[in-house]
Amino acid sequence: RFMASYIFGDDMHIARCEKDIPPYLEASVVTIGVFDGVHKGHQAILDTTVSYARTKGYHSVVLTFDPHPRIVHTPDVLLHLVSTLDDRLDRLAVAGIDMAYVQEYSLDYAQASPRDFIVQQVVGMLKAKVIVVGEDVRFGKNNEGNAQYLCELGEELGIEIVLIPDLSDESTGRRWSSTWLRELLAKGDVEHARNILGRAHRIRGEVVHGFQRGRMMGFPTANLMGESLGEVPADGVYAGWLIRHSDEHALVYLPAAISIGTNPQFGNDERSVEAHVLGRSDLNLYGENVAVEFIERIRSMKKFGSVDELLAQMDEDIRQTAKILGVPSAGRINPEDVTAQ
Repeated sequence: RFMASYIFGDDMHIARCEKDIPPYLEASVVTIGVFDGVHKGHQAILDTTVSYARTKGYHSVVLTFDPHPRIVHTPDVLLHLVSTLDDRLDRLAVAGIDMAYVQEYSLDYAQASPRDFIVQQVVGMLKAKVIVVGEDVRFGKNNEGNAQYLCELGEELGIEIVLIPDLSDESTGRRWSSTWLRELLAKGDVEHARNILGRAHRIRGEVVHGFQRGRMMGFPTANLMGESLGEVPADGVYAGWLIRHSDEHALVYLPAAISIGTNPQFGNDERSVEAHVLGRSDLNLYGENVAVEFIERIRSMKKFGSVDELLAQMDEDIRQTAKILGVPSAGRINPEDVTAQ
């Protein structure tokens, strides 16, 4: 296997230009796409890519793009990505991919014809002997390349083409897609999103200093802010997990009640994610890169008539979180006992 260390994932080599490609890459199985969120449909493609590579003794390679092509082509249209690039790469590593080639996407790059894209980059640079893609694949200038063209080109070049059919949600019949995931997260429906992803939705970022109001009220929180966290669900309170990377190989999952919003009780303007780890007053998380996973939405965000009403609701949020996660409940913490977080 190629080697690279990941904070939350397995070993995978990452290349960002041609000189980063190991010289011993002589034959590969390549799949192509953004893979935003790495949902079940993506996972089917990745599983097939890895399976073909192991069967044939080739390396499995993902050609992915950053920034997202839609951001480049339509910069005026706001696009929230389901996951950050780091989290996307982490998921590719966990799937067993040997190498990810992160192509910087630009308008100049997008001018390559479908033929040149396959012949020069996928086959020439990445040494593809097999190409695995979804049946709705589009590529090359103006997305002129499609599955039929790819199969014809593969026959000409002696490259095996494997097309993976679309996968759909059994209850609705809708195709699994990153677009649908964004819609669900925008509504706070993290449970349905989890079904499409095959796991809990995750965001990731650095813990920063907040106003410490939660700490003073007995609910110290780890605060995450900014535009680079991944797709933050709708405002509200959620049950989930705060995940720390304790050493080179271990992850620590801590049960948490997670609040998202501008904190209307105190008139804040900046939206933030605040995770209260149940029963813990000793966590020193400032400056640490952590992940937050969402299991279930408990309630929407609202302003209460008094701070006492807010505290009573927060106590109930903690009880609900513990019940959902199947962990012992924990009450309010004496502010004088809080040593960190």
